[in-house]
Amino acid sequence: MAKFRLDLIGRYLRPHKKTVLLGALTLVAVNILSVAIPMEVRRVIDELKEGFAFSIVFNQAVWIVALASVMGLTRLISRQLVFGVGRQVEVELRQRLFDHMLGQDPGWVQELGSGEVINRATSDVENIRRLLGFTILSLTNTVLAYCFTLPAMIAIDPWLTMAAISLYPLMLGTVGLFGGRMVKQRKAIQEALSKLSELIQEDLSGISAIKIYGQENAEEKAFSECNKTYRDSAINLARTASTLFPLLQGISSISLLILLALGSIQLERGALTVGGLVALILYVERLVFPTALLGFTLNTFQVGQVSLERVEEILQRIPKIRNTKTPQVLNKEITGRIQAKDLTIKYEGSKKETLKNLNFIIEPGELIAIVGPIGCGKTTLARALGRMVEVSKGQLFIDDFDVTHLRLEDLRSNVAFVPQEGYLFTNSLADNIRYGDPDAPLKKVEFTASQACLIDDIKGFPDGFNTLVGERGITLSGGQRQRTALGRALLVKSSILVLDDALASVDNKTATQILTSIRKQKDRTILMISHQLSAAAACDRILVLEEGKLVQQGHHNQLLKAPGTYRRLWEREQAEERLETVT
Repeated sequence: MAKFRLDLIGRYLRPHKKTVLLGALTLVAVNILSVAIPMEVRRVIDELKEGFAFSIVFNQAVWIVALASVMGLTRLISRQLVFGVGRQVEVELRQRLFDHMLGQDPGWVQELGSGEVINRATSDVENIRRLLGFTILSLTNTVLAYCFTLPAMIAIDPWLTMAAISLYPLMLGTVGLFGGRMVKQRKAIQEALSKLSELIQEDLSGISAIKIYGQENAEEKAFSECNKTYRDSAINLARTASTLFPLLQGISSISLLILLALGSIQLERGALTVGGLVALILYVERLVFPTALLGFTLNTFQVGQVSLERVEEILQRIPKIRNTKTPQVLNKEITGRIQAKDLTIKYEGSKKETLKNLNFIIEPGELIAIVGPIGCGKTTLARALGRMVEVSKGQLFIDDFDVTHLRLEDLRSNVAFVPQEGYLFTNSLADNIRYGDPDAPLKKVEFTASQACLIDDIKGFPDGFNTLVGERGITLSGGQRQRTALGRALLVKSSILVLDDALASVDNKTATQILTSIRKQKDRTILMISHQLSAAAACDRILVLEEGKLVQQGHHNQLLKAPGTYRRLWEREQAEERLETVT
């Protein structure tokens, strides 16, 4: 598994190998200069024993400042290069994730959970960016620092070098001890912040329910608890950091004291020069930061590895509903003829079939109603037409084309689907209606709104078609939302229109007007799923489903004459209407 992760890191960095290589070379240059500067300081100090000469000191100072300036500039370039690669990978990976998620099955997000998907596309991608930016930079810099600095220190005095860095394992262990705790505490802060965000979003979306039931105090209490959890998590992290950094500083100071004490003895013996001691002090201080940072780096590396796996789990997921290897491309407009041959659909994990051996033919231009008791499979049939659920080969045809062979883009561009809860975007009414054709002119939008019986409502809005509908269309009534979604489907040029209880929030008079309007479009086959049998009565034919089976089909008058499911549903509806009239 570890090798796989390293291969994965290499795959992510491969498109940017030139930048990574250039960043590594600049890091090498930085470390060479970091070793050279203390050597120059050592040489100048040792030369001063022979006498002070201002010109020599000035020239050497200018030279050392020049080296330090070059080193600073090179370090800046190296950080920009390496961090830039991390940022670029982050952008590319997030785009890949988004594109990949758009190609997944409609129900996939519900299976994994939208919160989990968002977390992987944000926090996990950010962790990968740190892994490929900060972690690689820090690990490379630490390795180079030791590779270049230790030989230089040993060349001055090997025993002093060993004594000075003897406490570094303790420093690394301290960081490892506290680092894991700090990672958990940072995670706790993120989780608390996520809960705060979720609570705010949920309360803003459900503000009406909160007001109706007078639950302001309960929501305030819930928010206060989440807020305190966030505060406590932040304080815990601050306490840990406040303990760790003084400890690291103390260990570093003890290491420096050991060097000064033993170095003084070496000076008295004449085994070490003053310049050599100063150079060792500079080298020891240079190794403190990368050593202390190594623990954090390793923790970040581990977190990044986990995030890599979580993101790859999504990227490696193959959608169940996808194009075949050689999909059939539609080069002509379809007429809208629909045929089912023993159509059977069973959802994964379900014990029974949702649709069982359905056989029917719908001719082009027909207005067909699909009715039946709740749970009989009406919505499944509607979704099957656009392959929003998986369909077996040879069972469902549009214009004699097997829907499983057609390219998904072509199929769905010819099947306009209006669900009961049509999703509206936080945008203007016009943009929501023209969502399927963003370049549609306003006149076409107005005509479509008229067909959906929405134009009078829009004229009543102060901003007309520029009215912002709010999040999920919250500023509109249920009927207005449904008619906006219907208008969106009517605007696009599709041969088949499927209304999945899309007129449930519309009164019977308006529903009749809408059906009359869209029925004038002779080039469209319309399937209307409805619990309003009075609306179904006006259709050319009615398909009656029960327990996933097609039990009846025919015109309203024909079905009323024969005993069966339809007549039972009709009599129940009429009885309910009479009861409502009486009450």
